[in-house]
Amino acid sequence: MKKLFLAVTFIAALFSLQAQQTAELDRMVNQIRRETGMKHGTLAVTVQNATTGKIIYSQNGETSMTPASVAKLFTTGVGFSRLGRDFRFTTKIAVRGDIDRDGVLHGNIYIFGGGDPLLGSYRYRQTSPDSLFAGWMRALRRKGIRRVDGRVCYNTTIFDEQPLHDSWQWGDVGNYYGAGACGLNFHENMYFVHFNAGKKIGYPATVARIVPKNIDIHGICEVTTASENSGDQVVIYGSPTSKERIYRGTVPLGKSDFAVRGAMPNPARNCADLFSLYLRTHGIGVASTAMQVYSTPDSLRQTLDYYSTSYYTIAQYTNLTSNNVYAESIFKYLGYAKYGIGSFANGSRAVTEWMKEKGLDIDGVNVVDGSGLSRLNRTTTEFLCNYLTAVSKEAFFDDFLQSIAKVGESGTAKNLLPNLPAGITMRVKTGTMDGVKSYAGYVITPNGQTLTFAIVSNGHDGSDRAVADKLNKILYKIATIY
Repeated sequence: MKKLFLAVTFIAALFSLQAQQTAELDRMVNQIRRETGMKHGTLAVTVQNATTGKIIYSQNGETSMTPASVAKLFTTGVGFSRLGRDFRFTTKIAVRGDIDRDGVLHGNIYIFGGGDPLLGSYRYRQTSPDSLFAGWMRALRRKGIRRVDGRVCYNTTIFDEQPLHDSWQWGDVGNYYGAGACGLNFHENMYFVHFNAGKKIGYPATVARIVPKNIDIHGICEVTTASENSGDQVVIYGSPTSKERIYRGTVPLGKSDFAVRGAMPNPARNCADLFSLYLRTHGIGVASTAMQVYSTPDSLRQTLDYYSTSYYTIAQYTNLTSNNVYAESIFKYLGYAKYGIGSFANGSRAVTEWMKEKGLDIDGVNVVDGSGLSRLNRTTTEFLCNYLTAVSKEAFFDDFLQSIAKVGESGTAKNLLPNLPAGITMRVKTGTMDGVKSYAGYVITPNGQTLTFAIVSNGHDGSDRAVADKLNKILYKIATIY
């Protein structure tokens, strides 16, 4: 009887402590909502016990909000479920035509894109353009091909012809983070433009070089020189199908060969063009220029299936670094796998269908892209918590959890909450765009509970740093509710 009394007393004390902590959280949220830079916007906060499903705290939890990159949690979670951790994107290389005794292919080489976001990526030696093209060339040599009297053809029809969503902002789409995804991605659909600053503040900067070299691009430089520690303030403008790019903004004084990332125009065409050039410079002549095709010819001979790294690795990189091209490639592939063609509409259908299958109420939720770049994406903080709780019950949860940045250790959360108390594990996906700041993820408490949480601010007019400082206070308070 005494043991029972002590147990009841302990549980009552635990609930009393949690009630006190949630009251403190509520006071903090209300105070922050009234502060300068926040009072004209909307702030929503929800915390849920993932084990019981009980909402511990919620303010404005049913208000539809723009989540920014937190939307990647929807994309990657459904990707783990539908594709699996060991899934690999496949790019196919094939030839059509006869190969004569002199090794001349009387026909064409074909590249069939598979939506691989890492194809030709500069991040890893094994995926770099030179490594990629060397492997493809070896496969052609094994077929006895020494010259091609045709051309390199490329097919991107696994995805539609719309790499950018209609609602993405013009100021985003020329920059690397607004590159979008296509059926044949290349070099993460981005390039580097290197600038040399002028000799004085206000003087024009000049373009030193472009990487990868030999891509088809024409840049108009309107960049000038700013103070020494001003950082990268360059904005790049241009559509995905035009080789024209306008560079505006500033680079720091004293910098030479200063690299800025931009969205590559027509990455599929550049992939085929650069592969043709690679073959020519390595002893395999190609007679004609590259050409896009929209169907699969008869009598193809398969030469090589080129596989990406695993979905597990791609999903980790997607969430840890908030890579938009990776997210949109997964999103569109989910649409392709379910409905036969990768598009924003089909990706949306695939993701929301999974949510409905799990019994989640999607009222107030709108998923239009995979990265969160669109301001038409909408979710409530209560839905975010319900979704994360549902994912925590899935067999792939441990893999998914590892893809979310750990506070104080990795990715976009590396510098968050440096003084988090020992024994608490917090994983956070962050989201940021003008007027939007968001956090969502998991807290593993010292007593073994798993909490899900979501914080979303829309319409604030404070600086990003000032808003982040305010929301970090809420984040810290959530981390210590146990």
